[in-house]
Amino acid sequence: MENNKTFTMIKPDAVANGHIGGILEKIIKSGFKIVAMKYISLSAEKAGEFYSVHKERPFYKDLVAFMSSGPIVAAILEKDNAIEDYRKLIGATDPSKAEPGTIRNLFAKSIDANAVHGSDSDENAKIEGDFFFSAFERF
Repeated sequence: MENNKTFTMIKPDAVANGHIGGILEKIIKSGFKIVAMKYISLSAEKAGEFYSVHKERPFYKDLVAFMSSGPIVAAILEKDNAIEDYRKLIGATDPSKAEPGTIRNLFAKSIDANAVHGSDSDENAKIEGDFFFSAFERF
């Protein structure tokens, strides 16, 4: 069932700051099972493709540049109520407004360098997971 899966990325800022382990620990301790994961770098072309939904927005070019600036960790997570529970776990996009103890409160530096991505719907979780992972790469 897709409604018990979500997609996440640990973004270049959190990777560069050495937060992969801390973020994965929070994810696992919150009851999520990692069913697919990879450590990769996105080209500007691939980052642009992933964020194409934002192509007409003023921040698109900066977002693509940021997401292709260094390695990321992409993962599919599984848990009952995965989308909602993960959105709660990561906190508000602006880390200064994120609840204490959330991933962005603990590991993000700014609204732009906000440590992680989390899918906002079952449909987007499937699209985003399929962008990064084949069926062969999932467990």
